[in-house]
This record gives sequence, C-alpha cells and structure tokens, in this order.
Amino acid sequence: MIRDFHHFFAEVCCMENKLSLYILTDTHYLSRKMWEECEHINNREKGDQIAIKSTPQILRSFFKKIVEDKDTPYVLITGDLINNGDKISHQDFINELKMLTDAGKTVFVTAATHDYAGLGDDENIFSPVYYKKDGCERAERVYKTELPGIYFDFGHKYADSIDEESGSYSVSFPGGFRLIAIYDNGNGRSHCGLFDKGFLWLENEIDKAKAKGEWVFLAVHHPVIPPWPIYKDIAEFEMFGGYKRLREIMCEKGVRVIFTGHTHVHGIKKYEDSEGRFFYDITTSALPSAEGRMRKVVFDKEDGSCKVESIAIEKIDGFDTGGLSAREYIYSLNFIGLIEKSFPLIDTDWDKFTENVSRVANIPFLKKHPLISKAGIKLFLNLKMSLPARLGKKAGGITKDEIKRLKGVFLSDAVINIVSRVFSGNGPYPPETAEYKALTGSVIKAERLLKIFGFDINKLIPGEETVLETLKHFLYNDRTGDDEKITFMME
Repeated sequence: MIRDFHHFFAEVCCMENKLSLYILTDTHYLSRKMWEECEHINNREKGDQIAIKSTPQILRSFFKKIVEDKDTPYVLITGDLINNGDKISHQDFINELKMLTDAGKTVFVTAATHDYAGLGDDENIFSPVYYKKDGCERAERVYKTELPGIYFDFGHKYADSIDEESGSYSVSFPGGFRLIAIYDNGNGRSHCGLFDKGFLWLENEIDKAKAKGEWVFLAVHHPVIPPWPIYKDIAEFEMFGGYKRLREIMCEKGVRVIFTGHTHVHGIKKYEDSEGRFFYDITTSALPSAEGRMRKVVFDKEDGSCKVESIAIEKIDGFDTGGLSAREYIYSLNFIGLIEKSFPLIDTDWDKFTENVSRVANIPFLKKHPLISKAGIKLFLNLKMSLPARLGKKAGGITKDEIKRLKGVFLSDAVINIVSRVFSGNGPYPPETAEYKALTGSVIKAERLLKIFGFDINKLIPGEETVLETLKHFLYNDRTGDDEKITFMME
C-alpha cells in the first residue's frame, strides 16, 4: 500500500513521540445540488437534530479551524459522512475534503449506514432523493460495496492491512501509534458491526501492533457503550453489532480507547469488566447539530497520556443565520427548540402549534381534543419547581430556602433545560443543586406512595435500572464527570 503521507510529519512526530488528530462524526452532508428551496426540504429539516441545508457551510466552518491548527496533521471522520446515500453528495463531500488535504492534512474516514442506500440489498432503509418544489425525486445511489473504493484516498491508500469483508483497515503512524478503523455497516440495520471473520482480523491486527509496542486506538461509527443504559434497552440494534464481543477484546488486549458516533450525543463513557480491565468509549456529537463539536486528541508517549478536548464553532461561515450564533440557529430547528418557541402559539395559532409538535411526535389527541389539550399544556407551563420540591422535601433533603427559590422557577423551564442538554452530554443539575434534590426526591416519594397501591413505577421503563437511576443520568454527568474533555493513561 502507498504510505507516502508519513514523510511530511514523520521526523517531527517521531522526535516528539506524539500523535495529534481531530475527530469528527455524523457530518450528514447534503450537497446543495440535491435540493431546491421548497417545503419538502424545509419539512425535512424542521424538528430534526441536524441543520441539513447548511451542512456544507457548517463543515467548512469546522474545517477552517482545523486548517488554522498547524500542529495537528491528521483528521478522522467516523461515519454518516452524508445524509442519504446519494452519489452527488459523496462527490461533493470529497471535494470539501480538499480544503484539508490542500492544507497538508491527511484525512481518514469510515462509512456508515447513512452513506449508502440498501433498497432491498440488505436491511438499510435509506433512500436518496432530490428535494424539489413538485415533490421528491429518486436520486442515484451508492452501494455499500462501493464505499471503500470511493474513499480509497482517505483510508485504504495508507493501510497496512484491510478486512476485505467489511472494508475496515489498519494504519500505523510514526512514533508508535496505530489506528484500526472499522466499517460497521454489517447488514445495514439489525447488525451494524463485524462478523466472525472481521473480528478475527481485528484481533490479529491488535496483536501485531502490541507486539511492535504500538499504542492502539479504534474508531467505529456505532457505540460500544450506550450513552445511557436505557438507550441499549430500548434499541439494542443501534449499538455496534457485536458490542459485547468487542468489549471483551478491548479489555483482554489492553486497548484503552475507541472513538464512536451515531448517537449524536457528546459523551465519554468508561467500561470496566469484572477483572478491573477498562477502556473509554468517546463519542462525538453530530457536526451539524446544535451541540455540534469536534474532538482534538493528543497521544503523548512522553507522559503516557491521551488528552481529549472539544471544539465548537461560534458562527456558520457563509450562511445567513439572521444574526444568530451557530448553536442558536440550529437549536431553533432542533425538535426541542422548535417546541419551545411554539409555546406562545397555544393561544394565537393552535393549528401551527400542533403542526410544529407533529414534526417531533404524532399526537392525534392534540387535534381531536384541542380544549383539553390546551388546558393541560397551560397547566404544565404554569407549574413551579416548588411543587416537586415540596413533594420530595424529606427524600431529597431540600431546605426551606431552596423551596423558596424554586417558587420562581417554572417546571417546564427545568424540563426544557434537561432535554436541551441531552445531546451536549453534561446535564444541568448536579447533586448539590435544588433542582436535582427536588426532582430526585419527588421520584423517591412517588415510588413509595405508589407501592402502597401495588404499583411499581420502575416497570414503566425497560431494563434493570430504576426510574430514579435513569433520571440521574440526564440530570448531571454521573459517568466520567465531564463529557467535554478527559485525560487518561494509555497503559
């Protein structure tokens, strides 16, 4: 294989014994050639997690920051490169990558299920379309088997070894580092991972790297550790296919970190087995989302560490956001932002309110029973946090002063604050806050009261965790302490 990219940075990297790279994921790029300004593309964007129309400008805004960093030569993008498996978006996405390669960066990618259209070939459900004023028109698709070839210059070109079945590849870097990049398309939906042959290839590549004294890090699209346990319990097929086996391999062979995407959640999770062996699953949020970030990762053999930090953009260069910041603009399109800004419509335009809500969830009751619905929503919007505080006063350990303060806080604002932070990772209410005490205390009290009548609220959710344990995951970071950054030892 051609591995000429090393010569440019080899001398510096070997001398410093460091490897520095940027990691991005879920770029969901949609070429401007794929849509006209019309209700079809606007409806597709409203209530989604991503700003699909501005994906080219968002991508370039992040790339601009990467180009400005003269000390970081490598970029890794872990799947869902484009949005719906169309050929034109892939062509234009590769042209966008020239902004990085022209600046001397070497780019590696893996592909995922949004990057091709199965259309009966496997379980993949995506269908490429043009968004036009008179409707959606079928577009030319990319097949799963085409992806490694399309992105040859961004992976296989530099590979020491390739798993022909999946397209996964292994690359060594100067200074004693190795990336194993996994294509996890699998069967396109119910098993997005490796099969037996791929796992054997992976184990062999890890063994060879370890024998050379290389630090191994993995990259894949689907998560190996869920952002929260309930994610796996509700939709296990959204996990990496064979995630339990991959966990065992990483622990047994001492692989400390895997970089993932797919969930659109910015998170850092630690897995530890019964023998105390562990690794980190570091997932990065979707680039064109309100919480869009990229990671900068520095492996340093001098002190044995891996340092990870997060970088966002302040504005979307070349796109009219009406004076809003990148986050403000995308949040206004995001499902929770769309609902939040729709609350004033309850009294003035009920049809518009229900239309906006339908972008997120189909709730026929709202249209069938407008009077009851309006009354119920208004009641919720007028509730104060002092209500759960009083209910859970003893169980939550809340003081009188805290209850007094919570009289000025709307329950709806607290709920929106929690939900709006789901994708950014770090929740807003750590244990020392009055909101945490009120919400957890009220759940404890409600659980006790309902048990008197023979009802167990924990049966309302799947899995082994309780409602209280699940709630805590969303109130604050009870995982590693900070989803934005971490430093850990590689050996």
